[in-house]
Amino acid sequence: MTVYLGTQGEIELQRLFEADPIFVTLRGSDVNATKNRFSVRFSENKAFGPDVLLTGDQIQIRRTDGGALDVITGNTKPGTKKFIHVDQVGGIRLYNTFAQAVTGGSANAIGLSNPSSNYEIRIRVEQRSFRTLAQVTSYELNTERETIDTTALSDEFRNRVSSLMSGSGRMTCFWEYTGNTSSELPMYLGELLLRSQVGSKFRGRFYIKRAGYNPSGVSERANDAVWYETDGILTAVALQFPTGDTVQLTADFVTTSEIQLNIDLEVPFELLLENDSKLLDEADEDIAQED
Repeated sequence: MTVYLGTQGEIELQRLFEADPIFVTLRGSDVNATKNRFSVRFSENKAFGPDVLLTGDQIQIRRTDGGALDVITGNTKPGTKKFIHVDQVGGIRLYNTFAQAVTGGSANAIGLSNPSSNYEIRIRVEQRSFRTLAQVTSYELNTERETIDTTALSDEFRNRVSSLMSGSGRMTCFWEYTGNTSSELPMYLGELLLRSQVGSKFRGRFYIKRAGYNPSGVSERANDAVWYETDGILTAVALQFPTGDTVQLTADFVTTSEIQLNIDLEVPFELLLENDSKLLDEADEDIAQED
């Protein structure tokens, strides 16, 4: 029997956006063309800050009246998709790649120009890619099924039937806010929990066995992968700061969708007859007769 160590698992996160698109008015005074930075307001007294959008989000910006989105230098189309970096005072810069957005700065920022007039824009998160969560030290995913008591007065033993399923879990990782910018940094979990305007929802893949990890030594099993996949909402994030030791971040979550256990086998299992020919099921027989 093969023993698998907890050294080759990983967590992949996909950013989700719970709210409807946000409509705001872009004014000339909102744009600093020299620093390629802009800031808009979604309410009277609050800037479009980190509690709405987070650094690394890929957003679609579209001018609602169909005119050119001329705040982007040289752009002639009504809309575009870019990655963003959001500073603590609500300033936004646009970038072509996720890595550039996480790094920030003006060097790789998309050039901006003052708009010809004030106009309404629609902002919507479009990102759908999975990224590996960096610095993970451990994780757990719990699944529970409720039961309903169906015991009758004449029964001698208590009877129950299965009901709804639910899940919860925890992710623990070393705290980091800079580093490998192609991965989701642990700091993102702390930011996600505080995103009050659009919620803290995500989709996660929790790998138990990755392709390339093969302690069994069986060549056919080398590229097998086994993982759980589900949507979740962060419920708590704890920062542990022990003196003289590593700083760690722990994030608790509950699941909000079906919990799928996926198994990707390199070689699918096939039922064979004694003469090594394939055993067809009824569906296969119908197809064979049609051919």
